[in-house]
Order: sequence, then structure tokens, then C-alpha cells
Amino acid sequence: MLKKLLTSLIAAGMILASCQALAETQWRTVSPDNLMVMTLPHGKVVFELAPQFSPKHVAHFKALAASGHYDGNKFYRVIDGFVAQAGPDESAPENKDKKPQTIAMESEWSLAKSPKITPVQSPDLFAEQTGFSGGFALASDSKANKAWLTHCPGVLALARGNDPDSGSSHFYITNGQAPRYLDRIMTIFGRVVYGMPHVQAITRTAVIEGEAPVDKADFTPIVNMALMSSLPASEQLVIQVEDTESAAFAKKLVDRRDRSHAFFYKKPPPVLDVCQVPVASRIVPANIDKG
Repeated sequence: MLKKLLTSLIAAGMILASCQALAETQWRTVSPDNLMVMTLPHGKVVFELAPQFSPKHVAHFKALAASGHYDGNKFYRVIDGFVAQAGPDESAPENKDKKPQTIAMESEWSLAKSPKITPVQSPDLFAEQTGFSGGFALASDSKANKAWLTHCPGVLALARGNDPDSGSSHFYITNGQAPRYLDRIMTIFGRVVYGMPHVQAITRTAVIEGEAPVDKADFTPIVNMALMSSLPASEQLVIQVEDTESAAFAKKLVDRRDRSHAFFYKKPPPVLDVCQVPVASRIVPANIDKG
């Protein structure tokens, strides 16, 4: 009984601390022109796009969505703990002459031109420095004068063949552990800010040896892909995300690194993986202060 009581008190303390941290959070309202809404049979997923890092990819993605290119496409490569990948079936006769043009990589940029970065870890397992900018996790190398977005859970990126500049319209969402080895060789251009449970519910297409293959008829389809701003006002959501350039977020990083709560009777090393820092988001009424 005493053990259960102590466990409950610890859990309550951690929940209270979490609530207090959330109360201190500073928020940023995302423009509806920068939110892409993907409707699946079981719910909606909203991506915040990243034109500040991958402007040509964002413009390309917006144009494809506006043309109806993704409507009816299926998630044909869905591997548990890795990615959910979707795109048109290019072997289908109706898609024979509809392949979009390819687009050059935008996987990294000059560090000198980077927006303000809130640092997280130095060094990182994959980079000299990690941090956050505009809600996105990124890494950098001062010697190479380069920065790039990192493959944390929930990122949106363009798929491609062996040729770096061969991506056209197929995209993937990371649905599990962070495949950081893909950093810098793929172009990330967005991240999920709403509906990650719906991403996790996409039908897996990869099976273990001995199981029957998943029938293509059972692949999860995309019902519709559209910018938030293009939807009727009654269907639009106002989404806010944590301001990763704020003092409150910097404090959150320190707290997560220090693990000072009494629950951690054995302290882990003061290491903070940028992909283990969730950036909170919320839906708010359309008429509230959007500061």
C-alpha cells in the first residue's frame, strides 16, 4: 500500500511539474499559409512547412497539393519505427504521363545565413552542435559553415532515388526512432504539429518473414492534401507551437538535461538528444490573442 502511495505521489509530482512547465510556455501562432492538412480515412494530420530552410521544396509541395496530385495516393512503404512513405503509383496507366519534375536538394545551408538557433548539445553524436530554430530541430558544423534539419520523429521529407536531385513528389514521415544517418542527404521541409497518432495508425506494409504480404488494397490512402488557408473557415484550425527562441524553451532544455526531479534517484549523464525534446503544439480558438 505504501509503495503504491509513493508511486502515485511521484507520478502526481511529475504531472504537476509538467503542467507548470506548460503554463510557462511561450507560444507562436503558425500561419495558415504554412500549414498543410493531410486527410486520412481515420483522421487529419497537419504539417508545419519550413520555407525558411527548404523554400523550393515547400513551394513544390504546395503546388502539387493544390493540383490534387496527392489525392488518392497511398502509403506504400510503411516500416514500423522508421518511416511512412507515400506517393503516386507510377506503374498505373493513368499516372504514366503525370510524373512531376524533379527538384534539387535543399538539405543544408550556410550557417552564416541561419536564423537564430537555441543550442541543445555540443558535441552531438552526428554533429558538432544541435539546436532549435523556428520549432525545427537542426544541427550544424562551424568548420564546414553548414547547418541542416535533423531526422527527428514526425519530420516530413522528400523521397528520392540514388541521384541526390531525383526527388519529385513521393514523401515520407518519420514514425519512430530518429534515423539521423539520413541527415544532410535528404531534404526535410516540414514536421507534424497535429495528428501524430494518425500517422502511427497508418497501415504497416512491411511484414516479418513468414507472414503474408499486405495487400495493396489495404494500404492507407490519402483522401486529400490541402493548405489550411484554402479550407473553408469553419474547417480551419488555429495551431500554436512552442516558441523555441524563447527564454521558457531555453529553461525547458536545461531542465530536461539536468533531470533534477526527485524521481531520478540515479542521475543520467547530462546529455540531451535534440530528437528527445518534444516541441509542444496546441489548437486554440480562432478569436484568442495570437501573440
